[in-house]
Amino acid sequence: MLAKGRHGVDAAALTAARSALSSAAPLVHCLTNTVVQTLTANALLAVGAAPAMVDEPREAEGFAAVASAVLVNVGTVNQRTAEAMRLAARSAAGAGTPWVLDPVAVGGLAFRTDLAAELLDSRPAVVRGNASEVMALAGAGSGGRGVDSTASADEALEAAVALAGRTGGVVAVSGEVDVVTDGSRTVRVGGGSVLLTRTTGAGCALGALVAAYVAATGDPLTGAVAAHAHVALAAEAAAAVAAGPGTFAPLWLDALDAVTDLSAAQVTA
Repeated sequence: MLAKGRHGVDAAALTAARSALSSAAPLVHCLTNTVVQTLTANALLAVGAAPAMVDEPREAEGFAAVASAVLVNVGTVNQRTAEAMRLAARSAAGAGTPWVLDPVAVGGLAFRTDLAAELLDSRPAVVRGNASEVMALAGAGSGGRGVDSTASADEALEAAVALAGRTGGVVAVSGEVDVVTDGSRTVRVGGGSVLLTRTTGAGCALGALVAAYVAATGDPLTGAVAAHAHVALAAEAAAAVAAGPGTFAPLWLDALDAVTDLSAAQVTA
């Protein structure tokens, strides 16, 4: 059992989460966008998890039931992958496999917005997105500018709480300070680097790490906070020696591998 602080996640819980991930080496089934597949797979490998990119509808349903966790990211969704996502989400829900929904650019584009709303019926363990995406998914906004948010994470807190109440899970809102809530407890994760926002796929990789951590801990709130803390600490280490976004990305992967202690993360209520 992970130790808890007054907001649900303290340094001891983060330490235990990192250890649990290393020990469990969870297999994460990623139905994700074509722009970020390599970075997502490498990020999972760097933290000690195992990636699988299975988006064929005839395989996705069965694989979701045996994976440790599932990521559904609608970044470059099309009709074929949408069907795989529906099947995987329903299969994961039926098998008790935790799954994470990353509603990329929801609100601005009708097909993915309708799909993400439909997928909520399969009750994701975590919804992870930026403020505009979360607000749009909760029916509290019209979305941002593509993958860019036009609102802050704290501006999306009310919508995140409502969405968590609907799914019975956790909602994680990325921003300058990340906000993670299960509807009753709210945790903020600071730190990181602006270079994350200039690295294609960093947020999408975070969704996969959330899935890995939730699988390892068995606790969506702790898992989501631990993933955000891990990404932030690694980003700080990489940014300290990077010359710019081109050198940051590989240094961030190295740092993800090197971070073995999350207790120094900026986690507050």
